[in-house]
Amino acid sequence: MHASGEHRPTEMMAPPREPVVHVRRLPPALHHIVRTRLRLQPIACLFACVFSAAPAAFPQEMTGTFSIVARDPATGELGVAVQSRAFAVGSRVPHAKAGVGAIATQASTNVVYGVEGIALLEQGLSPDEVVKRLTTADDRRDRRQLAVLDAKGRVKAYTGSGTNAWAGHVEGENYSVQGNILAGEAVVKEMARAFEQTKGELALRLMAALDAAQAAGGDKRGVQSAAMLVVKAIDSPDRTSDRWIDLRVDDSTNPLAELRRLLDLSIKNRR
Repeated sequence: MHASGEHRPTEMMAPPREPVVHVRRLPPALHHIVRTRLRLQPIACLFACVFSAAPAAFPQEMTGTFSIVARDPATGELGVAVQSRAFAVGSRVPHAKAGVGAIATQASTNVVYGVEGIALLEQGLSPDEVVKRLTTADDRRDRRQLAVLDAKGRVKAYTGSGTNAWAGHVEGENYSVQGNILAGEAVVKEMARAFEQTKGELALRLMAALDAAQAAGGDKRGVQSAAMLVVKAIDSPDRTSDRWIDLRVDDSTNPLAELRRLLDLSIKNRR
């Protein structure tokens, strides 16, 4: 098991005078154009200010999250489970395809990492190569966190130097756990321990890892959403999707309890 992480008098000024625009000697047609542009200028400035401030207006971009990507070598199942103090984390972080791999993309989440990462795995690239390819092409890679697992159980995780503390990951056999804006390193260590020690099908082991992470402090800002995605090769004419487990809790004061309730229902209804 390999761990990586970072324990890391105002002067009053008079208001400016209104500008004076001289247009008395302009031809009538040009005079009209100048007057129109002057009237529209404040509107243009307003739009420019709004759009230039857009990044600061959306602080949820940096998503405090802990997640796990994992494989069951006995069944070939691949899965991702995640919890966050952000709305609908399941719509962005987990990506997986049966027989190919599983990816968690988080922190300043780049959803393209998930879509392109699965495509690169399908082309035969290793997780190391996928992580290198994705992050090298991204000038904001220092703000990203990523874990890539392939169908052989090979794994590679990446925690950018600009992610918010505590941030880091633990790579193990057939799994990786990672998180940012966490209460501390114990969160990912407890995730790893719980996954390794829990018996049963992959979904139950993923659930145990999330519970252990939360018990260790989890996202230090609190809780809001959680999700689990497990994929499995289609082995029956009754199945038309590789999604064996696909659950989301988008907004809850206790998302892990609700996720476990949904998981229990999913397993019960499968029989």
